[in-house]
Amino acid sequence: MNFGEALEALKKGEMVLRSGWNGKGMYLYLEEHLSVAIRGGVYAGQVRQYEPVVVMVTAQGKHQPGWVASQADMFAEDWSIKCD
Repeated sequence: MNFGEALEALKKGEMVLRSGWNGKGMYLYLEEHLSVAIRGGVYAGQVRQYEPVVVMVTAQGKHQPGWVASQADMFAEDWSIKCD
């Protein structure tokens, strides 16, 4: 599928990935209700609420919020829904 279809799938709660990505096990999901307790600095002790954000699960299994599509990602036709 294309990037537009992948974006619509994210909005529906699906996880998506590209077969062209080099890292094994990488995929994206939409985090809609992210809140984080700030543990240090001038905002320590506050809870920050975030707007919806696309999160990438990296090849190392870490969750990286704030993924941004490259031009290659936007024009790719190798997007699919993650099954499992």
